[in-house]
Formats: sequence, structure tokens, C-alpha cells
Amino acid sequence: MKKIFIYAAFLLVAISCNTKHDQSTAQEHTEAKEKYTCPMHPSVMQDSPGQCSICGMDLVPVTKASANDSNLMLTDTQVNLANVTTQIVKAQNVEQTLPINAQLKANEDLTEVISARSTGRIEKLYIKETGRTVKQGEPLYELYSETLLTLQKEYLLAKEQFEKLGDQEVRYASFLNASEKKLLLYGLSRSHIDKLRNIDDLSARILFLSPASGIIKEINVAEGQTVAEGSLLYQIENTKQLWVEAELYPREMRLLKIGDKIKVQLSGFETEATEATIIFLSPELRANKQVAILRGVVSNPSLQWKPGQSVQVFLQHSARKALSIPVDAVIRDEHGSHVYVQTDKNTFAARKVKTGIENFNSVEITEGLIEGEVIAVTGAYLLYSEVILKKGIDPSVHAGHEMQ
Repeated sequence: MKKIFIYAAFLLVAISCNTKHDQSTAQEHTEAKEKYTCPMHPSVMQDSPGQCSICGMDLVPVTKASANDSNLMLTDTQVNLANVTTQIVKAQNVEQTLPINAQLKANEDLTEVISARSTGRIEKLYIKETGRTVKQGEPLYELYSETLLTLQKEYLLAKEQFEKLGDQEVRYASFLNASEKKLLLYGLSRSHIDKLRNIDDLSARILFLSPASGIIKEINVAEGQTVAEGSLLYQIENTKQLWVEAELYPREMRLLKIGDKIKVQLSGFETEATEATIIFLSPELRANKQVAILRGVVSNPSLQWKPGQSVQVFLQHSARKALSIPVDAVIRDEHGSHVYVQTDKNTFAARKVKTGIENFNSVEITEGLIEGEVIAVTGAYLLYSEVILKKGIDPSVHAGHEMQ
């Protein structure tokens, strides 16, 4: 009877221990399920729902299952929805890009200076404000000139003589040609000359058109003002081609030479960069410091860029051939840099890498990848978030160092 009692006591103790162990395991499992983290900041982790202390996003529940495995397998649908694309790692040319603030200026070689071709009075100004865009052939001003009226009469007289006596005397053809050239030199357009028919239709008020497209920089005349021959009336900046000017340090000047191509992009705008050709490099002393002035020519056929706008010039140097991948493929945080290597179909694993020189499009990989491996490019950040949500781990911490 005593043995039976001792056996029963041992059985009760064992059942009690197993119950406590099961309760402890269930409690740990429940706690694991009740962990919450921020999809954007995996370092934020707490036991109850709430908001991220960094960005304010709602925390989401995570699980510690497979915490040591950073491999992520997706379905075909998930790959398409996340727009995950891959690229083979290979050696290619990569260079370092140095951005420099610059400014657009009018190309002074193309500035049109419009002066009065004859003495007269300004009857009307069609453009009265500076900064306005004008197109070639658009009316600029109307001039009353007795001189131009006399020249038109001479042209009509020569034309009449040529029509009547041109077959008999060759000189009348030269008279007509000379009078026509004189009107052109005085600024009359070909269409205006072609409209001259008889003396009764002549007018001393002549309309002058813009000889070029651009921006009105200066207006040096007013309506009703009498002007002499050669008086400055307008200055028009031709903006189909602009100058880009920047200040460089002497060491930066050594990276360039006249004739080199540089990239130019509007500051603060999501516009594509365009090329400019360097036409001028000159050292100067400004504010007790030595600088170098860079000037390049940039085409502006659509007239979308204006003089005075701020731009950025990108100087590319230290080019070499090395393993490089798109910048979007690299995920960076406080633990370093990592990428997602494709290990199987729709399966990716995080791997730490070390980077070298980079530009706005590509980055050199000095350690962590070998040529021929396949990595995720677009959608890499979504893979990063998916690992956090599904596995509750920071992939940058658990990323492997080994190369396949």
C-alpha cells in the first residue's frame, strides 16, 4: 500500500510539471504571435498594437517563425504585383559623379540687337515689356519714315521702267535690282516689297517684324519718340541655345577640358538630363579665393529652359570597369548594405555587400557578389518589407556573407 502511495505521488508531480511546461510553451507561443513591428522601421518592436515612434505608421503583428532563415519564396502573382525584375551581375564601366550647382545664361553670341534702319518716329510698339517671349516674324514696332517712303517710290518707278523698257535696255533691270536691295538693307521684308503695286497704296508707316525668336531683354524706345538711324530699339535673347556657367575648384578643373561633354539637369525638377559641351575654362580670383569658371553650351530647341534658372552640372570621373549593379537594387540601413540574390525560381535571399564608387544610376560592388549571379532590381525594397512582415526579422542583420 505504501508503494502505491509513493507511485501516485510521483505521477501527480510529473503531471504537474508537464502541465506547467505546456503552459509555458503556450505562453511563449502566444507572446511570439503578439509581437508588433513597423514595416518601415524593423527596429521598432513591442508586445501590443500601436504606432511607430519614428514614422507614426500603425504597427503590424509578426511571428518569429523561421527567424534564422532570410530566404523568401514568392508566387508568380506576387512577383508580378510587386514588379520584381532581375538582372545578371556583370562587370561594366562605372564612374563617380560629382554634382555642381550652376546657372543658365543667355548665349551672348546669339543675342539679336535691333536698331532703327532709318530716321523716323515710333508710331506703335507691339511689345512694351521685357521678359516676354517673341517669335520670329512677330510684329515689333511701326516706324513713320519719309526716307523709307521715298525709297519705296524709287522702287515702284524702277519697276515701272523695267516693265515698259526692260526688253530694250538692260540697265533698267539693274536699276530695279538695286532699288530692291536697298529696301531690304533698310529692313523691309520680302513680303512687304512683293505687296508694293502702285504709288497710291504707299504708306510712310512701315511695320517691322522680329528677326529671331527669343526673350525681350531690353526696350530702349517709347511710342512717339523720334529715333535716328542706328538707334538701339530692342535686344532679343535667342534661347534656342543657352550657356551654362559654374564655379569649380582648381582640382575639379583638372578633370575637364574644352570639348568635353557634361550632363545638365534642372534643379528641383524631375526632368531628364541633357548634354552640354564645354567651350570655356578659365581660372579666376574671386573674394580672395581661386576658382575656375566653366562655361558650356546646351541646346534648348523646345524653349523650356530660361536664362537665370538654377541647374546642376554632373562631372563624371574615375571611370573604371568593375562589378556594378543598379542603385535601386541596394538596400541601405544602419547595419550596412545588402541585396537580394535569386537562389531559385521566385526565391530570394538577402546578402550583405560592400560598395565602392557610384553615380546616380549604378554602384560598384567590391565584396559580396560574383559575376553571373542574378539579383532583384526593381521591387528590392518590397522584398525587404516582405521579409520583415513574414519572418519578423531585419534582413540586413540576418543577411548572409557567403557567395554562391
